[in-house]
Amino acid sequence: MAELEPADTSGDNCQENDNPGGTNPENINAANVSGRARTAIAIVAAINFVGFLGESVVALVIGSASLFADAADFLEDTLINLLVLTAVGWSLAGRRKASYALAGLILIPAVAAFVMVAVKLATGEPPEPFTLSATAVGALVINVVSAVLLFRVRSGGGGALMTGAWLAARNDALANVLIIAAGVLTVFWASVWPDVVVGLVIGVINLHAAKEVFEQARAEVPELEG
Repeated sequence: MAELEPADTSGDNCQENDNPGGTNPENINAANVSGRARTAIAIVAAINFVGFLGESVVALVIGSASLFADAADFLEDTLINLLVLTAVGWSLAGRRKASYALAGLILIPAVAAFVMVAVKLATGEPPEPFTLSATAVGALVINVVSAVLLFRVRSGGGGALMTGAWLAARNDALANVLIIAAGVLTVFWASVWPDVVVGLVIGVINLHAAKEVFEQARAEVPELEG
């Protein structure tokens, strides 16, 4: 009597090897983000809120459009990271909606910058340059730390949300360098224009970042375009 051939289970074995334990790859990504990134995101949110409070006070005291816009950046970054913290592990559709909200949050400092630029042009009084530059240096430290923390966990999942948080920190660090330059320039040229120009640049940077996050959110789940 012919021996029975054993059932071919190679396909099943391949599936098990490709996906150990039957875990959905999307869940693996979400778990990685939750485990590796939650602490970093919480730290970034906390230090950005401190930066928002401190820079807001200084901006009001010395009357700086660029510092006010950067303070709004700190508030925006706080909200962005809190959004990322709560949206981690959501479905793709849920993260996509959160990413659209994130793009809207990035517009906050852009609008604030344009409003303050109009105010400074109306008053024509330049900010105190040394306080302007010193405050920007402190803000730069916060933003560099934030960018490094978020860059390390950026590839662990989260899509447009993590990208948006990292972009915001990176853009803010670049903006701080410009504010420092504006303060130095104001020492030699007592004019409102260095502060105004930097305020406008910060606004444009955030408009571009909002566009990037919105486009990535659309690209993440193209089948939902309907």
